[in-house]
Amino acid sequence: MTTDLRVFITGASSGIGQALARHYAAQGANVGLVARRVGLLDEFVAELPGGADRHMVLAADVTDATAMRHAAQRYIARFGLPDIVIANAGISVGTLTGEPGDAPAFEAVLRTNVLGMFLTFQPFVTMMQSRGNGRLVGISSVAGVRGLPGAGAYSASKAAASRYLESLRVELAGTGVKVVDIRPGYIATPMTAVNPYSMPFILQPDEAARRFARAIAAGRSQATIPWQMGIVARGLAALPNWLHTALFSRAKRKPRGLPL
Repeated sequence: MTTDLRVFITGASSGIGQALARHYAAQGANVGLVARRVGLLDEFVAELPGGADRHMVLAADVTDATAMRHAAQRYIARFGLPDIVIANAGISVGTLTGEPGDAPAFEAVLRTNVLGMFLTFQPFVTMMQSRGNGRLVGISSVAGVRGLPGAGAYSASKAAASRYLESLRVELAGTGVKVVDIRPGYIATPMTAVNPYSMPFILQPDEAARRFARAIAAGRSQATIPWQMGIVARGLAALPNWLHTALFSRAKRKPRGLPL
């Protein structure tokens, strides 16, 4: 890490986004903090080394193409083209296909977790290609490896995110721009706090951020963190459908409601 590293992070108002911002700020980076909740960002940036003199609050909804383009332009105007762009913003909520009222939640999860990732990267891709280097980092999830009951929207969105990142990595091969797919297991954040089931190998956000940053610096194409969940993911992927159904059909489910 260099002291003049430039990092642009979405979903920076809580959880993993905040932890990543703290990590990079401690390394001396100029961090762009993107989220809808600007009040929380203003409070948070004051806690970072250098405060608002070294970092930048950028209020934007990742599903709004115009807002994301303006956020990117403002960051570049102040600090220059980022070295690392992290599409971290995501929401999660239980959904059931038989519930008509769950359609808005299902759509919100897909728009934020998939379209939001695309719109986060879009303003930077061509310029990074021209420069010949950079990191485009997407936070997907182990939940995208197999469909989980009551989490159709979330599992689908994270599977789609991983496939999108894979496509982008192939598109940018040879340009010097690295595409990194971070697949977290359970991280202790407000998003997981509502889960009514056990969460093996759960990590605290700051430890997760440290491990994420190491994978990003290495330019790994895909990293499952913690590594134990990588073993779980490979096991889940290998399960025949009948066994996957038998094991998960009666599993506890994430509560339905407003996306978190």
